[in-house]
Amino acid sequence: MTTPGPTRPARTKGGELRAKVARLLADRPADKLTIGDMARQLGHSHGAVRNAALTLVRRGEADQSGTGQPQFRANAKTAAAAQRAVISPPGTHSPRVQAATARTAYTAAAAPRQTGPIRRAGGQLYHPRELADLPDVEALNRLRDADVPVLLYGPPGTGKTSLVEAAFPDLLTVAGDGDTTVGDLIGEYTQDDAGAYVFQYGPLVTAMTEGRALLIDDATLISPKVLAALYPAMDGRRQIQVKAHKGETIKAEPGFYVVAGHNPGVHGAVLTEALASRFSVQIQIGTDYDLALALRIDARVVRVARHLAHQVELGELGWAPQLRELLSYQKTEAVLGTKAALANLVGIAPEEDRDTVAAAIIKTVGVKKIAPLTLGKQLPASPARQPPGSTGSAHRGRQR
Repeated sequence: MTTPGPTRPARTKGGELRAKVARLLADRPADKLTIGDMARQLGHSHGAVRNAALTLVRRGEADQSGTGQPQFRANAKTAAAAQRAVISPPGTHSPRVQAATARTAYTAAAAPRQTGPIRRAGGQLYHPRELADLPDVEALNRLRDADVPVLLYGPPGTGKTSLVEAAFPDLLTVAGDGDTTVGDLIGEYTQDDAGAYVFQYGPLVTAMTEGRALLIDDATLISPKVLAALYPAMDGRRQIQVKAHKGETIKAEPGFYVVAGHNPGVHGAVLTEALASRFSVQIQIGTDYDLALALRIDARVVRVARHLAHQVELGELGWAPQLRELLSYQKTEAVLGTKAALANLVGIAPEEDRDTVAAAIIKTVGVKKIAPLTLGKQLPASPARQPPGSTGSAHRGRQR
């Protein structure tokens, strides 16, 4: 067997990179760091660091801002996340035997309905929605028990990941993008403290050996050749061959389950026939505007979002605020006020849709003018901050 060369980049054990990213953010609480900043300091690829940072954000253990080049910053939970690995190695959890042995067909009324809010792993509450006359979390668990893979699709921010996290507390997640490799799914060689190369299993192997649920988030951004490594685990074979590790065969324990997320219309997202055919149930996820009202988000802004969403359905517009944006609006309004929150809502819309979004806000909310949140004129210095001996009139004179 050929020993991997020393030029191969070292790879942390499952979840350790997330802890390293959290530690970096926690050590610099006042800074906003880009993916590039963190990748350079940690010595890992941009794709791997991006996956780790986005997972921290989804779990509520870091904050994200910006869109074109997102920035990440520590919050109150980041320091705790830095103390532990998020994904455990194989063998940490016992297989989900109890649920698997109960895999029998049962009627819709056989189990009690889960209607109340569910607390996700990151501490956030998830409010179940109706799916096939059942709470969505219960429907997903029944599909898992029947070994029916599910593909969730819809715009970003509609709660696809939140639903899966609420339904499956034993969930492992792969945040997909164009840089995701077979090694990110199955595993690859990494250096231990002594400098020796050892094979570290990836989240797919961990989920299979421990009978856990696996979410492939943004699956349609992953190369079809990479996704092909997943398919043998999902069909009747329920096993994969790890060619990079002596051709080892990994068999799925009872309870292993795959669910995927897809954002149609996102640049680079391609739903191939091979991928679609692996998911017998495909569920469209949209924003629950009634839930937005129940969460006490400004009813006028919810009406704006509904109207814009209708225009998106008609093909007249490319973007509408989803629940994520509405919740952000609510938080911004509480901190900076209604005017600033409305301006920010316009600013986060794609540039080509901003005029339409602004017009809808003006018509529904009643403001005279609205534009993206922008820095204004420089504020005059307060008397307490003027240099000793200076006067306001002298200061103004020097500015002329």
